[in-house]
Amino acid sequence: MVVGVIPARYKSTRLEGKPLADIHGRPMIWHVFERASRARSLDAVVVATDDQRILQAIEELGGRAVMTRADHTCGTERVAEVAESMPGEIFVNIQGDEPLIDPRMIDECVAVLESNPGAALATLMKCVPEDAYGDSGVVKVVCDLKGRAMYFSRSLIPFPRTRTARFRVFEHIGLYAYTREALLTLAQLPPTPLEEIEGLEQLRALENGLAIYLAETQCDGEIVSVDTAQDLERVRRILA
Repeated sequence: MVVGVIPARYKSTRLEGKPLADIHGRPMIWHVFERASRARSLDAVVVATDDQRILQAIEELGGRAVMTRADHTCGTERVAEVAESMPGEIFVNIQGDEPLIDPRMIDECVAVLESNPGAALATLMKCVPEDAYGDSGVVKVVCDLKGRAMYFSRSLIPFPRTRTARFRVFEHIGLYAYTREALLTLAQLPPTPLEEIEGLEQLRALENGLAIYLAETQCDGEIVSVDTAQDLERVRRILA
């Protein structure tokens, strides 16, 4: 069984209550839930929240939502709480602030995990243009020859001391598929040094020796993480 979990907390430092932000007459979390529900690889989709208002919004849509603790430090921990009480061999962490998520990306991510028996986690990446190289908001990733993540960083990696025809920079797409065992293990591990320095929770897995496999997405749609009011307006324009 493959379960898609959408962590959605009400409080956000830059845009409080954003899961309920209106996008053309519907809360943002509705858009995420409906798109995730179109993924062919998922047997179930559930929203994991810490706020009754978000739970109610999903139930009004006819979807499934569960209340989780308010003290989680990251989405992985919230997804793990769902996994503790729900059957499933694979759990997919779908960002609750990405209302433009392409369902096919979810299918790609699950396929990466299922096709690599040694994988603990799977995620996606896409090639980015040069104007994104210096943007710390664009998280970069480098992989080994077998598609396993070597490092994630807000800095430019690899650094092109010598630019060859093979030089490409990949952005990490924040979508994760975990085996049940890896998810529950990861949620119990304390934050790690590089995770805290870069502010990237996926580094916790790498620093503890968990194998993360990646594939380049074949989807070319735009992805916007809604972190600010400006991001929200941008999504409204795109969906209009």
